[in-house]
Amino acid sequence: MNGSTAPTKDYLGISIFNTLCCCLPLGVIAIIYSLRARDANAAGDSTRAEQASHTAKILNISGIVTGLIFLVIIIIYWIVVAVKIAK
Repeated sequence: MNGSTAPTKDYLGISIFNTLCCCLPLGVIAIIYSLRARDANAAGDSTRAEQASHTAKILNISGIVTGLIFLVIIIIYWIVVAVKIAK
């Protein structure tokens, strides 16, 4: 591979983690874009790989942030419930 650039990162691992642990809908879509980036890398289409990779990255960030927000809301909810029960 003379003169070729390194393959674009596909974020598949973080997409799977995001699907299983943070936000299922965004994680599934991120997996789809990660696989598109992987396929584009295999085909040598760096432009399409970079676009799909960027979309997967944004979806993963959004999914993780959404998951963390829901986690904080659930923790606050359970603290409030525990305080009400304790009274």
